[in-house]
This record gives sequence, C-alpha cells and structure tokens, in this order.
Amino acid sequence: MNAAKRRQIFERLREQNPHPTTELDYTTPFELLTAVLLSAQATDVGVNKATRKLFPVANTPATILALGQETLEHYIGSIGLYRSKAKNLLATCRILLERHGGEVPRTREDLEALPGVGRKTANVVLNTAFGEPTIAVDTHIFRIANRIGLAPGKNVEEVEQKLLKVVPAEFKQDAHHWLILHGRYVCKARKPECERCVILDLCEYKSKSV
Repeated sequence: MNAAKRRQIFERLREQNPHPTTELDYTTPFELLTAVLLSAQATDVGVNKATRKLFPVANTPATILALGQETLEHYIGSIGLYRSKAKNLLATCRILLERHGGEVPRTREDLEALPGVGRKTANVVLNTAFGEPTIAVDTHIFRIANRIGLAPGKNVEEVEQKLLKVVPAEFKQDAHHWLILHGRYVCKARKPECERCVILDLCEYKSKSV
C-alpha cells in the first residue's frame, strides 16, 4: 500500500469521526489505567459495567488498596480473570503510592514496570491520558493492519512499529482509536461489513464481500 492511499484512509476515517476516543469510561489517568488493566480479554462494555460500581466507591490508588483483594473481587467479579486482575491492580496501587506519589507515571518504562501493565496498556495511557502519539495495537488493529494491507506484520509489536513509520504525523494521535472502532463495528473478524465501509475502494483485502 502506498503513502497516498494510507493518507486517504485516515482522511476518510477522520471525516467520519473527527474526535475519536476510547469507549472505556474514565475521568482521571488512574481510572483509565485501571479500566485498561481490567480490559484484557474482556469487552469495554463489560469493564464499564464493573467500573460504574467500583469508581464511585474507590477511584484512587489509596482507596482501591484499602478495599483489599476480596472486596475488590466483588466489584470486578463479572470480568474475566478477575482474581488475577484484582491482584495486579492492588500491586499496581501499592507501587503508585510508594514510588510515584499516587500519580500515574508518564513514561513507558515506569508504566510497563507496573503489574499487569504491558506495552498495549502503556500505549493507551500515554496516548489517551497524556496526549502522546502512540499506537496501541490490539486484536482489532492487528487484524485490520494485515487484512487491508495498511501495515502487515507477524506480531503486534511489528505492526505497531510499521504503523508508527507509515501513518502520517497529523493522524498519529487518533490513529489507534479510528482503527479499533473500524475493526469493532465495520471490519469485523468473522464477517467484515464491506457494504458500509468508507475505505472500501482503498482496502487491499482480497476477499471483500462487495
């Protein structure tokens, strides 16, 4: 795929949705970090249902740590892998209080040092909470990047590095939001809805349904 086609793809996605953002509910960087940590192998809808109960009760490292494992599990029990996520979240809260004054760090190194926080989570926090032009590659973006020929790669990190290289600078801040939403609602895994795709003529997927 050439540079002109890539630019057109993002121009159309921007025209369709000028101000994209995450579908996770949050009001602070810590709430976002918590929501993303809980979202692994879970839907945003499912995470939001849990955090709507949790955050009014505890939405800071200190208040969540004060809940303890059993009570925290009660609030997030509807989410997959909730026991290990509760353990990681409590450990993360402890580190935030001990090393970062209760604040979410703004560097990749410090974020990835937190229990349960990998590269994707760090990218989401850096991008969405702190406005950095990172691209968090999840299953949707990995699929789309390979399927449409935007930035083919064998693994998520390879796709991320290619996207950072080929996405025009003016689109980098919002690129992963556009691609996630496109993958979630249009370019779906099992049956992409090509008939309502705004980039249909630019896509290089060989098995288009239109």
